[in-house]
Amino acid sequence: MFFNIFGVFSINYLTSTIKINRTEALLGVMAAAVVMCFAIPFFGRMSDRLGRPRVYMWGSLITAVSAFPGFWLMTHSGGNVLLVWLSIIIPFGILYASVYGPEAALFCDLFDAKVRYTGISFVYQFSGIFASGITPIIATALLKSGGGEPWQICLYVLFAGVVSAVCAWMIGRGVSPADAPAAVASR
Repeated sequence: MFFNIFGVFSINYLTSTIKINRTEALLGVMAAAVVMCFAIPFFGRMSDRLGRPRVYMWGSLITAVSAFPGFWLMTHSGGNVLLVWLSIIIPFGILYASVYGPEAALFCDLFDAKVRYTGISFVYQFSGIFASGITPIIATALLKSGGGEPWQICLYVLFAGVVSAVCAWMIGRGVSPADAPAAVASR
């Protein structure tokens, strides 16, 4: 969901509401994606050391809270492209990577080796319909109902982040992957 707020919706918000040039908005998202290429492996490695649920949980909370200063900076950038880019790069390129980095391994840990691919694919694709597909539509409606102010969007992001963090916390209370039986490929 966060990906679609900062990677998709923010472009429309910046061009339609803040009146930033579309190319500059796209360049900000592209710069965040480049930064994310380095941040994802960093947070993946961190999850190997500290535990996937812990990194995912804290990443979800920090990323969710980052929507508030991110949108505040976008809104109050005064058209300064550097500030606009920072408002995207920090929450999207760096902080969101703390969720995305450990995500695949965290999901793998949830399923037995015999059903792992099916389980992950089902969860990831099915949730994409609801969490990702309609996010820009919801964000647009929240922006409109908020009179053009993004604070309701930030609350929506915060809610999703808290739900994700609680789920990661609950996963972390389960059996550790190190304590689980070894996964064995079967024919």
